[in-house]
Amino acid sequence: MLRGIVFFTDSHAHEEVTVFDTTLRDGEQTPGIAFTFEQKLEIARQLSAIGVHVIEAGFPASSKAENETVTAIKKLGLEAKICGLARSVKTDVDACLDCDVDMVHVFIPTSDIQRINTINKSREEVLGITDNIIHYIREHTSQCMFSAMDATRTEWDYLIEVFRTAAHAGATIINVPDTVGIISPSGMKTLVTRIAREVDCPIDVHCHNDFGLAVANTIAAVEAGASQVQVTVNGLGERAGNADLAQTVMIMESMYGIKTGIRKERLVETSRLISRFSGIGITPTQPVVGENVFSHESGIHSHGVIKNSATFEPGIMTPEMVGHRRRLTLGKHVGRHAVRQMLTDVHVEPNDSQLDIIVEKVKSIASKGKRVTDADLYEIAESVMGIELNHKMFDLQDIAIMTGNHMIPTASVKAMVQGKEHIFSSVGNGPVDAALNAIFGIVPARVQLKEFNIEAIAGGSDAMCHVTIAVEDELGRIFDASGSGDDIVLASVEALVNAINLTSRT
Repeated sequence: MLRGIVFFTDSHAHEEVTVFDTTLRDGEQTPGIAFTFEQKLEIARQLSAIGVHVIEAGFPASSKAENETVTAIKKLGLEAKICGLARSVKTDVDACLDCDVDMVHVFIPTSDIQRINTINKSREEVLGITDNIIHYIREHTSQCMFSAMDATRTEWDYLIEVFRTAAHAGATIINVPDTVGIISPSGMKTLVTRIAREVDCPIDVHCHNDFGLAVANTIAAVEAGASQVQVTVNGLGERAGNADLAQTVMIMESMYGIKTGIRKERLVETSRLISRFSGIGITPTQPVVGENVFSHESGIHSHGVIKNSATFEPGIMTPEMVGHRRRLTLGKHVGRHAVRQMLTDVHVEPNDSQLDIIVEKVKSIASKGKRVTDADLYEIAESVMGIELNHKMFDLQDIAIMTGNHMIPTASVKAMVQGKEHIFSSVGNGPVDAALNAIFGIVPARVQLKEFNIEAIAGGSDAMCHVTIAVEDELGRIFDASGSGDDIVLASVEALVNAINLTSRT
């Protein structure tokens, strides 16, 4: 923790807070997302591997497929506890028990608007149902979480009565859901403080992000004494999503010194896994895991970071801590120190006058709205310095692509790789994917595709396209390059080959 900085006062926060992940349940309720059976097993393995304490594997009563998935996840024998969701009806609970889950998570609407319009029960009936269903669960298993759905819009005196009923019936933890994301952090702190004072039961909190306050409200609940937080990877979930796992964990760990048991160095890796499976990209500015979090373009920022990374980074959160990498980037705000450092990294040493020219050329290109890649920088340096950087690991000789409406797209590549001829074929989801897969198949070092962007330079079916690709080498360094042409496949291949060859420069 940075000296002289106080992050919170008058706190009832626990020294340790457990993490309950609901990516497989609430996260999959994100519109347009449907994880496959195999993906769900892989997600469960990943969540357990990074130290998540409880995984909400699904809603077993919702379908046969869901029941089978939860059962399969439980049979993996993971370190994390496996939880199943149930409405406050015995058939739902039985479905969870049939899956042999470690915990049954039972819920019932408690706000007037949800209670009347969804289950049409009186307040007294809700109390009775709560008491009966929790007793039933505890007769069959040792762990029961109770959620008062729409807790933050429930009249508080009645909410306390519901939670007391649940605790008395045997709930092992009570959950305070901000179901429609409408409470403020100060409101959440006040509410959880009162619940902690008046109800003798551990408290969990589940916050939605409709107003962008899910993480803030979760932290406010922790300050007030919540001992468990519900999160999803990348903040997936209903509507605007839930509290993000990476953000919530890093705030607790780095700002508050609260132990979560999460293996923080695997947060970026986990975020990328879920992004790939969900089809929802990670925005560059996504806190903690976004590509720009530890990237620096501005001259004064780059200069400061080169000397001491804490000048323009939090300091209490480093890229290595979360599995990220620091990166200097090129743009119209770039400064001399950043450009010199990027060239030094590939053993290019311009003098001061040459450096000034290189910087001005980079800024001139960027000012026209064009992205300046690493390859562009090296070409500019070659031109200004009158040198040739001959570090061509991969020399493409030939490529052939076959595709059609009744065949799997297939690409064959012939290339000279480090002086030896290689031929490789691969399939893909389309001709571009097949071509890139074929190239990756004969690259000797481990290189991963990090980014793929395409834009049309002009309108019409014969438009020129510009493709930018970023790759990451086995040391975690990122290199980007571009390709252009009227054939999207060949432009993509050109960009990838250019990017791969950059990895051999250092």
